[in-house]
Amino acid sequence: MNRATRTLIVAATVAVFAVALQAQDNAPASSSQAPPPSQNQSQTQSQQPATSANGTYIAVDPLAGVKYDNRWDVSVGLASGHIHAGPNLREGADLGGLDISGSYWLTKHWGLEASGRAYLGTSGTLPAAAGPPYNESGVFVAQYMFLGGVEYLGPHNKHIALIPHALIGGAYGDFNKEIGRGGSTTGPTGIAGFYDNQVALGGAFGGHIDLNRSPHWVFRITPDALLTGYDGTSQYPHTQWNFGISVGVQYKFKKKR
Repeated sequence: MNRATRTLIVAATVAVFAVALQAQDNAPASSSQAPPPSQNQSQTQSQQPATSANGTYIAVDPLAGVKYDNRWDVSVGLASGHIHAGPNLREGADLGGLDISGSYWLTKHWGLEASGRAYLGTSGTLPAAAGPPYNESGVFVAQYMFLGGVEYLGPHNKHIALIPHALIGGAYGDFNKEIGRGGSTTGPTGIAGFYDNQVALGGAFGGHIDLNRSPHWVFRITPDALLTGYDGTSQYPHTQWNFGISVGVQYKFKKKR
């Protein structure tokens, strides 16, 4: 092989390598070398709602708007109370009825509350009244309470609130509707041993346990110590402390303080 031939072969080889290098530089980048997404693209992707085969889910908190800045509220509940219909009756009576209460809030924590309560049921009598015409375990009695006082917004969050209160007022006892209204059958010394019908001192000391269901609707439980001061005659004073409870709903009006 002469010198000219060798020179031609070397020149051709160099030309081939040059063409190959130029083709590699001009080739498009592969998918593995794609540039990372920009910051705006990342934020857009993170803000998209979660989706599934059934559609888009949007998280909603029904208690997000719960606040304690309303001026008025009202509650209605089924009530239960225990009483003694006479000063010498060993067994008391469990009565049922209705509790309607309303509040006017002066500040965030202090408010005025009014409450009307009706308790109806039957009571046992003294043994002398057993048998006809009286049923020892089934004589009708009733107690109506009209109370007012102060309440305080205690520990609270969007789920629950504790609101103690102290209410005082009057209690009307209807004890002789079924046994007559005179003679020797009524009064603490009568055949049934009941008090005379009367208006007496009444009170409720306890509070509310509020479980919020929405910004306006509340499930309310109200346990109380019920105070009554019935007095058949001056010889039979009888201040009673009994347990009472009501369960119902409360509505908070939109008007704010």
